[in-house]
Amino acid sequence: MTKLAEIKNQVEEEEPPGFTTTRNEVVVEDEEPPGSTAVTAGTAEISEITFLTKNSRENWNDWKWQFRNRITTVEKLSTVIPLSAKEKTQLKLVTTKYPLSVTPYYLSLINVYDPDDPIRKQAIPSFEEITLGNVGFEDPLDERRDSVVPGLVHRYPDRILMVLTDICPMFCRHCTRKREWHNGGWVRTPAEIKTMLDYVRRHKNLRDVILSGGDPLTLSTQRLEDIISKLRQIDHVEIIRIGTRFPVVLPHRIDNELCDMLSKYGPIWLNTQFNHPNEITSESAAACNRLLRAGIPVNNQSVLLRGVNDDVETQIKLCNGLLKIKVRPYYLFQCDEVQGTEHLRTPVETGIKIIDGMRGRTSGLAIPTFVIDLPEGGGKVPLQPNYVLTQTKEELVLRNYQGRFVWYRNPKDKTAPEPTTEAESTNNPFSDSLNIAQRQLQPVRVRNENRSRLRP
Repeated sequence: MTKLAEIKNQVEEEEPPGFTTTRNEVVVEDEEPPGSTAVTAGTAEISEITFLTKNSRENWNDWKWQFRNRITTVEKLSTVIPLSAKEKTQLKLVTTKYPLSVTPYYLSLINVYDPDDPIRKQAIPSFEEITLGNVGFEDPLDERRDSVVPGLVHRYPDRILMVLTDICPMFCRHCTRKREWHNGGWVRTPAEIKTMLDYVRRHKNLRDVILSGGDPLTLSTQRLEDIISKLRQIDHVEIIRIGTRFPVVLPHRIDNELCDMLSKYGPIWLNTQFNHPNEITSESAAACNRLLRAGIPVNNQSVLLRGVNDDVETQIKLCNGLLKIKVRPYYLFQCDEVQGTEHLRTPVETGIKIIDGMRGRTSGLAIPTFVIDLPEGGGKVPLQPNYVLTQTKEELVLRNYQGRFVWYRNPKDKTAPEPTTEAESTNNPFSDSLNIAQRQLQPVRVRNENRSRLRP
């Protein structure tokens, strides 16, 4: 028997606990996955072939079993991933501040002998989380300021974020809400949910509700349906969105029961987070397919991470792979300024260069929008490579994906009145006075395939 098979057999069967608790000590139904329980070792680079019995194969495909058996201690982790004594000491220090939690399934995607494995970087603590821990902010997006009632973040006029729990199947090392890990596992109480729903009912401008966490799919399907069905009774709520990494880190959660329930309350959109091509597996593809067959479109919101996906080739492979499983690449986020994540953050220009490098090398459908979620609740700002080299009212000089400069005639806007004063002319975004510096720097000759145009 191989070492990996021996490791697999260390994973013990465990009866699910009867209860866990929410904040204010409200008892949650016994079908809820626990917020924190004793766990046992998972494994890496293994498949169902290494299981010796049908019973154990069924356990592996049971999301609740996977959830109960998350790896949450350095000692258990060291039975799967080789760690030196120094590494174990360092990781134990890290986990006193930023805990560890990873599902056996996601752990199985890691190459245990590669310290720079891109899956490992997302799931396994790094000593740099505390050595660089003073860099950044605990709440960089200032969600506390925009929380109108506990758990309800209202930043944009027409949409709102409902934070239902802080429990996740995995603690992503780049998590924006890393600050919540200190608070233990909690689920919003029925009273808190009622307060949130009452706020949504009173504010008729809210047309888009986003369910978030933690991960909202850690709640039972029954509890989720109770919340979603009540949202659907509010006439002005047009769209419900769910933000979850379950399709990536524990795809077995996307079962027929969940999909059948969601299909009753559309339109529902699901946003997930694949960050590397190695996360696209037969299991994750099947989970996304079940959602799509239930009428739930799936978008992907990647996070740009150093050493994980911070190059053009990886992003092209990731986004093309997502299209093959019918998932739309939606956003590529600049990693937020969260304390404990500085080692994973890249310069902003890295993201811009990636988008520039993807353009022309793959379908536009495969190119996500690169965005920064601004500090202090400033909202999302899209960033693109600079394709406009210079412009006036009459013309633009553009750069294409090959790096060629192309002149483009700008049709006259017949509906816009001619400026009558110097001030109006100066405020015109296409005014020559605004572009005098660029005009001095523009190329003398602009070529476009079979034509050339001399510039004054």
